[in-house]
Amino acid sequence: MRARDDAPMERRMIAAGRRFFDSSSSLLLLCLLLSLLSANNGIVSAATAPLKFGINYGQIANNLPHPAQVSGLLRSLNVNRVKLYDADPAVLTAFAGTGVEFTISNGDLLNMSDARNARAWVAQNVQPFLPDTRITCVILGNEVLSGTDASAMQSLLPAMQAVHQALVDLGLDDQVNVSTSQSVNVLASSYPPSAGTFREDLAQYMRPLLDFLAELGSPFLINAYPFFAYKASPGSVSLPYVLFEPNPGAHDPGTNLTYDNMLYAQIDAVYAAMEAMGHKDIAVRISETGWPSAGDADEVGATVQNAATYNGNLMKRVAAGQGTPLRPDVPVDVLVFALFNENMKQGQASERNYGLFYPNGTSVYDLGFGGASFGPSSPTASGFSSSSKPTISFPVGVVVLFAAFLL
Repeated sequence: MRARDDAPMERRMIAAGRRFFDSSSSLLLLCLLLSLLSANNGIVSAATAPLKFGINYGQIANNLPHPAQVSGLLRSLNVNRVKLYDADPAVLTAFAGTGVEFTISNGDLLNMSDARNARAWVAQNVQPFLPDTRITCVILGNEVLSGTDASAMQSLLPAMQAVHQALVDLGLDDQVNVSTSQSVNVLASSYPPSAGTFREDLAQYMRPLLDFLAELGSPFLINAYPFFAYKASPGSVSLPYVLFEPNPGAHDPGTNLTYDNMLYAQIDAVYAAMEAMGHKDIAVRISETGWPSAGDADEVGATVQNAATYNGNLMKRVAAGQGTPLRPDVPVDVLVFALFNENMKQGQASERNYGLFYPNGTSVYDLGFGGASFGPSSPTASGFSSSSKPTISFPVGVVVLFAAFLL
């Protein structure tokens, strides 16, 4: 579900400053994220892009609140973008009439590559919910190209094409676009960012995929986790560099640009890799990023303090409409991972601790921002009533919300 280790590509990029995060910043509020940029077209300017907030709503858990309660929570926080890892009808129904934009997903690429199956799926999982629930994107596959399933790789583009054609046939393509989420591990090189290239063994898939995204005006979605680079090599990866804390930065001799954080370097490396394949006409968006608040003993850096720092610092930059060094006029577009801690996820402990909230609706981080406050953070019983939902108030001119993560 997430890129497992980008350390080999980034290790050389982080020359400086091993200064550790000052715990006083743990007051970094969390404004739930995200994104700017228009949902249907490539690159737009900060002046014209409406500020949008987004979150990944994973459900690999047996203790999550009902979608109707989640809808109330997110609406109270003014969150207006949600990504699902399926097309859960209970969730889509619960958010009807809220104006929240949904990205839904389908990983059954072999079946979706058949035109009849694709049309039947769209007719069942997209069409009935429009326009009450604003479904704006369908993601086909998740990190398929960095995996080992050759059949899935071969079916990825045909599935995207079939679902898009189904949307066209049903008259929905003006409301819903199609894309795919891939790991940063589709890159062969990301240092310096200007030398970013896709893996040679993936060229046969990447070239036609990029051509199709450009034809549709759809963005290329990337899952990027600087946490994995730090966990893999804490001795050589600068913690301030991955946490957006002050550091000397990394210089790119190819562009004479300086990067003060790994995530932006990864984004620009993807831009460079796409340009090397002849595309300067596709926007890059981060479909997943985050930092775990807890992990196993060998998962260096998985702490509440670091999670609050990563997401809080990123939130401030996105809220300010900041772009990357290579695309300074294109606000960084991010979906944070994830809404809740998910207790049934497999793997190391960090996998179950990316959430901004416990299942009972209290925030994982004790954060605040100018009057925004959430109840005490404690993993108590699942489910939450309206009385236990966090309350929040905003100073004039501030569009921030979420006590916990990003943007």
